Amino acid sequence: MKKKLLTAFALLVSIVCGAQETKIEFFTPSIVHVVKGDATKSLVVIAKPDDVKVTKKGNTWKTSELTVKLEPQTQTLVFMTNKGKVLLKEKGMSLIRKNTGEFEVSQSFFLDKDEAIYGLGTIQNGKMNRRGEKKRMEQTNLEDFQNVLQSIKGWGLYWENYSPTVFEDNAEGMSFTSEAGQGVDYYFMYGGSADGVIAQMRHLSGDVPMFPLWTYGFWQSKERYKSAKETESIVDQYRAHNVPLDGIIQDWQYWGSNYLWNAMDFLAEDFSNGKQMIQNVHKKHAHFMISIWASFGPMTLQFRELEKKGLLLPIETWPQSGISHVWPPIMKFPSGVRVYDAFHPEARAIYWKYLKTLFDYGTDAWWMDSTDPDFFNPKESDYNHKVYGGTWRSQRNAFPLATVRGIYQSQRKEAEKKRVFIMTRSSFAGQQHYGSNMWSGDVNSSWDMLRKQVPAGLSFTLTGNPNFNTDIGGFFCGSYNTRGKESAPKNPQFQELYVRWMQYGLFCPVFRSHGTEAPREIWQFGKKGEPIYDAIEKQIRLRYRLLPYLYSIAWQVTNNNDSYMRPLFADFAADKQVWNMADEFMFGRSILAAPILKAQYTEEKIIRTDAMTGWNSKTATDGTSAGAIDFTANKTAVKYLPKGAQWYDFWTGKQYKGGQNVTLETSIDRVPMFVRAGSILPLGPEMQYVGEKSWDNLELRIYPGANGEFVLYEDEGDNYNYEKGVFSTITFQWNDRSHTLTIGDRKGEYPGMLASRNFTIVLPNGTKQTVSYNGSKTEVKL
Repeated sequence: MKKKLLTAFALLVSIVCGAQETKIEFFTPSIVHVVKGDATKSLVVIAKPDDVKVTKKGNTWKTSELTVKLEPQTQTLVFMTNKGKVLLKEKGMSLIRKNTGEFEVSQSFFLDKDEAIYGLGTIQNGKMNRRGEKKRMEQTNLEDFQNVLQSIKGWGLYWENYSPTVFEDNAEGMSFTSEAGQGVDYYFMYGGSADGVIAQMRHLSGDVPMFPLWTYGFWQSKERYKSAKETESIVDQYRAHNVPLDGIIQDWQYWGSNYLWNAMDFLAEDFSNGKQMIQNVHKKHAHFMISIWASFGPMTLQFRELEKKGLLLPIETWPQSGISHVWPPIMKFPSGVRVYDAFHPEARAIYWKYLKTLFDYGTDAWWMDSTDPDFFNPKESDYNHKVYGGTWRSQRNAFPLATVRGIYQSQRKEAEKKRVFIMTRSSFAGQQHYGSNMWSGDVNSSWDMLRKQVPAGLSFTLTGNPNFNTDIGGFFCGSYNTRGKESAPKNPQFQELYVRWMQYGLFCPVFRSHGTEAPREIWQFGKKGEPIYDAIEKQIRLRYRLLPYLYSIAWQVTNNNDSYMRPLFADFAADKQVWNMADEFMFGRSILAAPILKAQYTEEKIIRTDAMTGWNSKTATDGTSAGAIDFTANKTAVKYLPKGAQWYDFWTGKQYKGGQNVTLETSIDRVPMFVRAGSILPLGPEMQYVGEKSWDNLELRIYPGANGEFVLYEDEGDNYNYEKGVFSTITFQWNDRSHTLTIGDRKGEYPGMLASRNFTIVLPNGTKQTVSYNGSKTEVKL
């Protein structure tokens, strides 16, 4: 039988499903777009279909990577590899018309009995595998959803719908059911691995632009510094303590009252010198981030302009009262604060017009708070409210994407010399393309919540968004204020939790301390020479030593679709022991992060709060461990080393075989971390801020046991010239049989590049050798 060739855009199959038809479009040989009904006008997908060669035979369509088959009896689709292995089967779909003219849309699928599935977003339940779960997905303070799922079998699915959606997996199958849409609309992706699916999702929705080098240093914040003088003094004190710092964050109310909410200017009396404050921070070799919101108080210029144009939403949002210093809110004095329609291009232009004031003052980065946005006491009329492109219900979950993208695109038009760096509380699919890092919301300070951050961050990463961080120590710590107001940093229970949370934060793309109810600066926890202070300082200094490794990972994220935080199954899928592991992960491709997530020195308290009740948390009067606590004592912990590699303890150099649990001696100042055999790990000098010292003598740690390669990436650090090829790379290759390190020819160049330098090569047994390098290929026998 002669086969027929089709190209993309072809209507491959039309089936009866009520009055609907199914359309199949091959975007690439391994990405299929399926629509039943009308397609969604995408806010996420920016790719265009390739010219894909498709072979049709009966009810089967085949590309070089993928086979799609229509089951004639059930009129459902089956997705297979081009060798015929079944990846995913449809089960059934439904379109139910609502009186608003929208449809409730649903599609279900069959999964294999033991098939593990991952992703969806920052679900804070402590789990990796989404099997057996039911979740209503609507953006909130603590949980954010991207509608991207992937399987251990190497396929992924992006559900193209922005309305609140129920994901459910049970004995009957897996399904997505969305409250509003014009049809079933999804993308099936076959990547063959976790990395492959992430690459497919980024192909559809955009790559990851690089952040400035300085963003990978240490950030200090709290809710909140109450004057320009206080904010600036924090930088002074870090410098006086000789503790590294690269970023200081100014949280809310620098604008004054709640009626001036998010005025985007320093209008409060104690911030009358705000512009000068930013200039002074820069003089101290630090960078400045400021809080901005998706809503405006009624006395702001933004509110007045947006209201005249009908570009404000009627929803009830934060803050609810105009009286800013009283909690709970006094509702007889409503704030009048309203959220803007971020979907509307004119509203986004107005937003940037006023934000440019802070940009012109020299602001380096944006803290975009409440980009969910906060949505209290929702009413049906709120959901039915018209916004640009649809209704609030139909667009709801894409709000963070719309508002973040508006800032990114506006700043890029304004200045190419300063990379966009946005930290935001919420995210939707595709947001990785718009210069944003998401934090996990106002989490409480508890060991239970710390444990939940690990799988939440990994699940977020698996949706294609690599940039994740948390409030180190948790946001609400009031239950640890057992010795008076703001005493938590002197409470041993909080001290231990904070140090271990910092050791987890060490392996997040952004390393940031923040919270309310007690300050978090290092000197609040004691003084130099004391175990907690020294442990905190040690983590910060280690972070700066890891910068050459971390910035090179950042380039791989941008250039090669890598991730910073990698679930263990991404690299060791053959080891079923790691499929559901939620307490260890790879940091890049070399370091196994195995943070301590249970109390070892103090009692573990169970503290439950949420984003609202946390503000009203009562001071605890009990729970402190009896007796003296010796933070200098050593403890033990059991960690699992994945099968398929040999491992070295980062601290001791001891070598272990993979596929086993190992018992480690631990201490309060050390985070368990291992390095994969075959790794080449570059470490930089200790420094007080990025750029203080040159990387002219990097330490290269070589871990024998397998061949290895590492690409050191360097550029100017804070502009977009790298997009034009203005950067350099040096490839290091380790031949394990001959014990030879080859330092390849340097490729590329950039202004300020080191023409020559030294590398100090170190083996796990302590052997060292320093070599000179001038950009030409060099071989070193060890």
